[in-house]
Amino acid sequence: MSEQAARRRPSKPYRRPKKDPVRVLAFEALRAVDERDAYANLVLPPLLRKAREQDGFEARDAALATELVYGTLRRQGTYDAVIAACVDRPLREVDPPVLDVLSLGAHQLLGTRIPTHAAVSATVELARVVLGDGRAKFVNAVLRRIAQDDLDGWLERVAPPYDEDPEDHLAVVHSHPRWVVSALWDALGGGRAGIEDLLAADNERPEVTLVARPGRSTTEELVGVLGGDAALPGRWSPYAVRLAEGGEPGALDAVREGRAGVQDEGSQLVAIALAGAPLDGPDTRWLDGCAGPGGKAALLGALAAERGAALLASEKQPHRAGLVERALAGNPGPYQVIAADGTRPPWRPGSFDRVLVDVPCSGLGALRRRPEARWRRRPEDLEGFAPLQRSLLTEALRAARVGGVVGYATCSPHLAETRAVVDDVLKGRGTAQGLQAEWIDARPLLPGVPDLGDGPDVQLWPHRHGTDAMYLALLRRTA
Repeated sequence: MSEQAARRRPSKPYRRPKKDPVRVLAFEALRAVDERDAYANLVLPPLLRKAREQDGFEARDAALATELVYGTLRRQGTYDAVIAACVDRPLREVDPPVLDVLSLGAHQLLGTRIPTHAAVSATVELARVVLGDGRAKFVNAVLRRIAQDDLDGWLERVAPPYDEDPEDHLAVVHSHPRWVVSALWDALGGGRAGIEDLLAADNERPEVTLVARPGRSTTEELVGVLGGDAALPGRWSPYAVRLAEGGEPGALDAVREGRAGVQDEGSQLVAIALAGAPLDGPDTRWLDGCAGPGGKAALLGALAAERGAALLASEKQPHRAGLVERALAGNPGPYQVIAADGTRPPWRPGSFDRVLVDVPCSGLGALRRRPEARWRRRPEDLEGFAPLQRSLLTEALRAARVGGVVGYATCSPHLAETRAVVDDVLKGRGTAQGLQAEWIDARPLLPGVPDLGDGPDVQLWPHRHGTDAMYLALLRRTA
């Protein structure tokens, strides 16, 4: 074609980018997680509700948006390594919104069954909408490089060999920070197979589990309403019901009325074990010393009511105390909710027969539900939790009467937050303050639950028990 003819040829008309509500919503959720340190499980539900009302979202739209958000967050470390191999600058120099779009595209290419062409074109279209045409070209170029190989091929290229650096290999392959891999491996013990199973379980979508609160609902009621294809009894807790994929808890009358709730089975087992621990003497006053947001308190309150006992639920943060109040509303037995600091409690020492402290922690046991937490936590964070955890356990022992039972729980398997805390209080600080206690073997209080180790404390695991990695130590105050 001559130069003159080329000049006469009309230029291609500009095409406005087409907005894809599902991918725009996923991008907005990732930006909220990144910019505001928000949690996806808090950000996503209101976004989905708004999309249903304004954009006519159907169930499959919500399912895809949820998978894009959680899948991208879970595999962020792996995708960062892949993207880094496809750009000509350090990742820290890539604008965060651009990196979020690239991560969404990488997940569609490497972590879903979306066809390659559709994954690239939909992500580039998203980039045009939220980033502009200029940066969309950069996104297109990077995604086309990523699309040249599948996930296994990329892992061979970007992960160091296991034999040279086992922890770094596992960190890249299973998308966990190296220090988290090391801490989980120390707590779990054993060889490569076990830690790989645990890290893989952290990247699986967890089941939604309901609790039928005793005296107010039953598992039979929940299964009957949901139907046998949509719900199954829990594995270990007599009050648990597991929802099939896509089940909506909020659609149940029992959940809306507070007679049932959403609660991981590991959390249920903690309350059940404390309530079932053998006790001499009166059993009329129970305390939940770190009650927010209220799941364990609601189950404890229902169990206490069956025995004519009263529950005091204490939570330091007033807004979280409000959540506890809502969780306990309608409890058939007596209860009280207060906003109080468990390290400087208002109650008299020796006032309670059973005491639970589910202490603030790193949350490394709930990475299935809060995948973004793995990228926010730092090893030094544990140094900040340690004094608080020891102080709360010390005050819990002080709150129990002689012969009373104390449960120390945390949603973390990290040894610095579990056995080390209990040992320090029993052998050092607690004894120095005139508090003496002995271990109670918690394992017999969880009948049917396998692989509970040597005791006397209990560590649950996602890959072994299908629960969050809850830790429980039961103690009896002796003097």
